[in-house]
Amino acid sequence: MNKSNFIIFILASVLLSCGNNGNKQVPVVKNRIWYAQPASKWMEAIPVGNGRLGAMVFGDPNRERIQLNEDSMWPGGPDFGNSKGSVNDLNLIRELLKQGKTEEVDKLIVEKFSYKSIVKSHQTMGDLFIDFHADRKIANYTRSLNLNNALVSVKYSANGYNYSEEVFASAIDDVLMIELSTDDPQGLNLDLRLDRPLDHGHQTVQITNPVNNEISMLGMVTQFGGKKDSKPFPLDYGVKFETRLKIENTDGSVVAKDGKLTLKNVKKATMYLVCNTSFYQDNYLEKNNQSLIGLADKTFAMLKERHVKDYQNLFNRVSFNLAGKALDTLATDERLKRIKEGFDDPDLATKLFQFGRYLLISSSRPGTNPANLQGIWNEHIEAPWNADYHVNINLQMNYWPAEVTNLSECHEPLFDFTDKLITRGRITAKEQYGITRGAMVHHTTDLWAPTWMRAEQAYWGSWIHGGGWLAQHYWEHYRFTQDKDFLRATAYPAMKAFAEFYLDWLVLDERDNTWVSAPEASPENSYLAQNGKPAAISFGSAMGHQIIGEVFENVLAAAEVLAIEDDFIKEVQLKKENLHPGVVIGSDGRILEWNSPYEEPEKGHRHMSHLYALHPGDEIVESNKEAFEAAKKSIAYRLQYGGAGTGWSRAWMINLNARLFDKKSAEENIRKFMQISVADNMFDEHPPFQIDGNFGFTAGVAELLIQSHEGIIRILPALPQNWQTGEIMGLKARGNITVDINWQGGELLTATFQSAIDQTCNIVYKGNALEITFVKGKKYLVDKVLNIVHQ
Repeated sequence: MNKSNFIIFILASVLLSCGNNGNKQVPVVKNRIWYAQPASKWMEAIPVGNGRLGAMVFGDPNRERIQLNEDSMWPGGPDFGNSKGSVNDLNLIRELLKQGKTEEVDKLIVEKFSYKSIVKSHQTMGDLFIDFHADRKIANYTRSLNLNNALVSVKYSANGYNYSEEVFASAIDDVLMIELSTDDPQGLNLDLRLDRPLDHGHQTVQITNPVNNEISMLGMVTQFGGKKDSKPFPLDYGVKFETRLKIENTDGSVVAKDGKLTLKNVKKATMYLVCNTSFYQDNYLEKNNQSLIGLADKTFAMLKERHVKDYQNLFNRVSFNLAGKALDTLATDERLKRIKEGFDDPDLATKLFQFGRYLLISSSRPGTNPANLQGIWNEHIEAPWNADYHVNINLQMNYWPAEVTNLSECHEPLFDFTDKLITRGRITAKEQYGITRGAMVHHTTDLWAPTWMRAEQAYWGSWIHGGGWLAQHYWEHYRFTQDKDFLRATAYPAMKAFAEFYLDWLVLDERDNTWVSAPEASPENSYLAQNGKPAAISFGSAMGHQIIGEVFENVLAAAEVLAIEDDFIKEVQLKKENLHPGVVIGSDGRILEWNSPYEEPEKGHRHMSHLYALHPGDEIVESNKEAFEAAKKSIAYRLQYGGAGTGWSRAWMINLNARLFDKKSAEENIRKFMQISVADNMFDEHPPFQIDGNFGFTAGVAELLIQSHEGIIRILPALPQNWQTGEIMGLKARGNITVDINWQGGELLTATFQSAIDQTCNIVYKGNALEITFVKGKKYLVDKVLNIVHQ
């Protein structure tokens, strides 16, 4: 070993001494976001969550509001229906489409297939208000979220005495915990009350004091303000729930009266808040009783210790460090203001990256519902876009960071939910489209997993590939984890269901003898038809064919792993060979979004649907040079006309930049994302709030630092110029390989790889390549020229 390699070896050995092995903890970097004042509005409050139960903490020392959420708070039920329209309607639309009657097709597809007014929204659980008896002069105020332990803390002084509030949502004990304390000899004097907004003037809850130290809020999620369509929809039924708040106090007294708790001269107040619903269990009232009985012998300190250990088992798998820790002395909103003024702050980008992981852990745990458009955090009865599940990118983007940032378990709720979609999607496919095998999902759904179309516009409602896109997540989970049991029992059946639908959905284009998807749409976009008017429905589209081709490809790959050879696989092979290509390059060098080179009325559209094959797909890669260059031109064209204006769209752009190794554009889009699309509490602004941008940003950062979709592992493929020195530890590459990366001066210093299985893989960095034959559990340390310097 030469001298330079010896130095690298010593440095790396120090780093490895606190490195990770699979899911073991890695060194953590302080990750704290904080503020010098209470939240004055919801988009300034701080989120906590245990996957199912969540809250937004305002931190007001005079009238504290803790807004409450639970992930199954939905109106309605699973018994509305599964379809509208028939195969005869489908055939008519296809015939009109061939005749070029696009205006008639757009109108007819909604008329025949859409329950256009049936919309159900996720709803708030309500609020806990803490009303102090006297306004106090507040000093030394701080409100913070420690991302390393998922604890919210509020500290201040008043009249020379110290006060504190600490909040966390425990997954392991399924409880929201709040503790107030003071060293004031007079203690705390306040009222505690629960409340919930009216639903179009209707009160939906009853608030009582079941015992002396408790408040109960009992109700049902309804939709009194909804509309009716052609099929009767009962509006006044939904999920039943109870929220219970129990208080333990040190000194002083607690008096329960009229649905309120009054505290006098209490030095410390510990609150246990539980909520259960009829969605999860019929005996939800008894479940709350059991929960509170089980918590009775557990102190706040005990529950906090259990919570932190459980949370850190997930969060501490990845650490990320860039320069700029000195700015931690500034409040987070001040740092965001500096970024808007043009200053750089790489360290805040690391916090935003980790904030995305925090949000995923907090809104998606095994056994819960998947994270919706707002995760679990929603203050409305009727939320923006219903805070439901949009499956034309938004739900999928929520889970982009799950595997690569070492949170595979958090992916599980998506698979459980998609399995429900498949059950209903089989009925929709059969009744609505006459397809007797397989399943499909339209562009939006909700807690009850409906798969039918519900839209007033064809350009977004008629899209049929929600299920096909979700199928990718099953395959990616296998690629990252190498879990063959999951592939065999869960992933392959789901992928097969969507592939079967496509086999029977495709129609033959006699002009070139290719299989085409029709009627088609490109999510939320439109083109100018031959009559010069905007049209949504087309004969084939880029994204549709890219997704279908991917589903076929992944089914074949999974069948090979599982040694499946049957008539179904042969059919997939045949149709894949003659499937109309999803990547077609137009005369101007851009990828066509539809099967013909139409003009677009909105050239800077927020959806980059025709680039699905670049990301999150993997058909467009560097070795496919023509398509690679066409993707660049397509992005440049969109941005030229103002594309990527919304938060999630900008986050998608960062991922696309990463796949194109365009570090300059990635740096620019990260800066714009933080300038335009990040609220003071770090939530993504669509606007208003959509959580997908947070998750998309986190995934994009990971994609800049490691890529493994090509069957190789690329290290620092698109490192932004302003991230000159840093380290990230604990990322995952496909193949269940854990990767640590250290760099300095924009150059790789060392990278460490550890595989959970025996396998061979190529590592690539700046034109250098190294093949490593991994032995399970063994670490391999390489330098910047990809010499193995330690193993």
